[in-house]
Amino acid sequence: MLWELKTTALAVTSAFHRPRLLFQGFNKVPLRIVIPALRIHVTLKPLFEFKEVKGAYGSASLWNSPCPGEHLEEQDLLLAAAYVSDAQYNRNVPFKTSPQAIRLYYFYNHWTMRGVTYFFICVDLSLALFEEPALFPLPFLVTSIAEVLCLTVFLGRLVHFAKVTPQMVFWKDTKNICIMVTIVLTLMDLIVSGSLETANIHSVRWSRALRPVFLVNFPESRQIRRAFRSVRNTLPDILCVSLLLLLSVLLFSLMGWKLFGGRGLRTVEGAPYFTDILEIVFELYVLVTTANSPDVMMPAYDFNWWYSLFFITYTIINTYIFMSVFLAVVYNNYRKHLKDEIRKLAYLKHHKMTEAFNLLKVKMGTEFVVKEAQWKQLAKVVAPDISTSHLELLLKVSDEGQKGYVDKMNFLRVADLLNIQVVAINIKRHPLEAGVPRVYRSPASRLVQEMVRHRTFVWVYDGIILINTIFIALDEKNPFISNAEWLFLSLYVIEILLKLYTYEPRAYFGRKQFWNWFDTLIIITALVATVANTTIQSARKYNSQQVLDIVMILRILRLLRVIVSIQRFRVIVTTLINIGPTMLTFGGLVLVVYYVFAIIGMEVFHGKVHFFDPNYTTPEALVCGNPALKDSAFARGRYCRNNFNDLASTFIVLMELTVVNHFLLLAEGFALVTHQAAKLYFISFHVVTVILVVNIFISFILEAFFVAYSLEKSEVETAIEKKIQELGIGIQAEDVEDGKLVGNVDAKDGGFSGDDGDDKRKALKGLYFRIASRKYRTADTLLQQMFESEIDPEDEAPRPLDEILNFVPCDVYPKSPSFENSA
Repeated sequence: MLWELKTTALAVTSAFHRPRLLFQGFNKVPLRIVIPALRIHVTLKPLFEFKEVKGAYGSASLWNSPCPGEHLEEQDLLLAAAYVSDAQYNRNVPFKTSPQAIRLYYFYNHWTMRGVTYFFICVDLSLALFEEPALFPLPFLVTSIAEVLCLTVFLGRLVHFAKVTPQMVFWKDTKNICIMVTIVLTLMDLIVSGSLETANIHSVRWSRALRPVFLVNFPESRQIRRAFRSVRNTLPDILCVSLLLLLSVLLFSLMGWKLFGGRGLRTVEGAPYFTDILEIVFELYVLVTTANSPDVMMPAYDFNWWYSLFFITYTIINTYIFMSVFLAVVYNNYRKHLKDEIRKLAYLKHHKMTEAFNLLKVKMGTEFVVKEAQWKQLAKVVAPDISTSHLELLLKVSDEGQKGYVDKMNFLRVADLLNIQVVAINIKRHPLEAGVPRVYRSPASRLVQEMVRHRTFVWVYDGIILINTIFIALDEKNPFISNAEWLFLSLYVIEILLKLYTYEPRAYFGRKQFWNWFDTLIIITALVATVANTTIQSARKYNSQQVLDIVMILRILRLLRVIVSIQRFRVIVTTLINIGPTMLTFGGLVLVVYYVFAIIGMEVFHGKVHFFDPNYTTPEALVCGNPALKDSAFARGRYCRNNFNDLASTFIVLMELTVVNHFLLLAEGFALVTHQAAKLYFISFHVVTVILVVNIFISFILEAFFVAYSLEKSEVETAIEKKIQELGIGIQAEDVEDGKLVGNVDAKDGGFSGDDGDDKRKALKGLYFRIASRKYRTADTLLQQMFESEIDPEDEAPRPLDEILNFVPCDVYPKSPSFENSA
């Protein structure tokens, strides 16, 4: 059948549906389309316009081209790559799928855009250093212009985000509303403060406490938002324990009031003891932190030693039992809610990978697959820096039968495959072996190389380090001790030269050879500093104290070399390094809490306490510049530097409050210079930071350390290693880590010490692979690993997007995904 139609072709796509052709309008350019499945031949006269048809999650338009089929395939590839990239980094952004929107989305996720956003967030937060009360004062106009510039960048980033997301989704997202409201409130505060500033009237810059909103609510900060959700979700579960703790404190406070209030006891300062019920509650709350123990007990204990049983009983019940139960409840509920978050991430990843597969699939026999060429194109778009050899390896893992295509089950693992760091190990010759082969292969040279590779060489230098430790602890003024330092430096330099002679230099100083770089830089810097100090001393007859300090620090840091030699130390430190990036999430959470409390504290307490030089003995200096502190423990202890007069000092005070060692002393000092109600500020900080955030942080570290320390491989890692060994291009991780192949291996990971290198080197030529050390690219990768074994592998049924997005813990748990059966 042949039809003449006058139409405009539109491609209708949504974030989760394949394009379809619709026809409308009247045009003049003929186009012939054949639809074999329906045996229809259609001649169209389209005018290709960028008209959008909006679907449930987005919209799209056809490329303005006379060959829509070819460009539509390119659009499908870019769209599929966007889905895979989102699945790889666990992004949950329902973006439009028009060609222009996809390009904007790629640009939105580019590292430069994220870097610019984070830079201006840091600038915005750091403005508190330059605003009154300032550490480095700047005029109000300068800081205001800087803040307006930051707000402009944030608004531009928000507009960019609005361009790539459907309008309905954008306005329903509370993150975007929070950012816009914060921008408006900040501008209002700037206008009011500027007006008052011109009239020389002091104003409170209350909007400064809202600045962390930008850090939390931009899409790039999903890890910090997840941490805040963990805190929010945990609050209802710990409410019962909190109420019980509060009831216990109130009960003991009432008992203490009745026991000691009428006995005329007084504290060391001469104040009445346990006569004010509110003061008793505060004192006993502080006793939970042990910050005022045993001071709070001493007046009663001095009166009668039997009264000590009251405080001992209180400490056992509230400090050791209740706080331990508190940690257990926080840990259990945090873990439960975090597991729900990871389950939701797994469903979203499965959904995005399924949509990517649907965009690229073709029918081969009875099943749909993705052809090898398209799979390669997709991988190169998602990971443009991937090497050809790495790409071929991943293809062999995905195309198990080497059939020239990838089935759905293996395609859904692409995002996980790209998250696994595979190290390419290039077997190469030592430069000396290539330049002077006779000398390098001579019996004497081989003997030196065997000695360096032998374990005894490591043990000898461990002994040298221990002897050096003893010499460092001795008096340096003794000429024998100071001259011995040159001997130790010489031995360390000889060690490095011998290793460079034995091991291939590019391998020894590989990009991820942290300990080798650390060792070499410490030795070279110590050598240069020692020579410089000796030269200055001999030329000018005096020592440079700064240079001496540097030399001493470098000597002590050199002792960290022991960690490299002792396997158990190295495993623990490596585990901590591996989970380090994920701990930054909670670093951001703590920064937000600190910043908000710091701004509030500076507005309330700045100028109330002043620091004077310790040599000052004036009456004003003895009371920290405030007569209200006369005869107080705060003034007697010379805590004047612990003030809220600038952001840096405030952060130090908050750190001291987190440690809670002198919680009571600091709280009472600032209550004296303001009002007793100021103690609520310190109690609130302790509850939020120490009881909630720190306990959740401990819970995360415990879980993450257990996972990372166990060194269990995921199923995807196992599949890659299995394929590496099947292809005969594998090197065991322990071989590289023990340095057995270092002479000829350009390794990107692992340490260097060991033996049996010659036999292995002779047997290896060319390019080899292994799984890199367990360093997680993102916190999501580690979190997924944490709960991978607990999610039912049969629980992977496809689910509607609305059901995934609305998934809550009280739902009946659907079958959870795993990598093997994610089809």
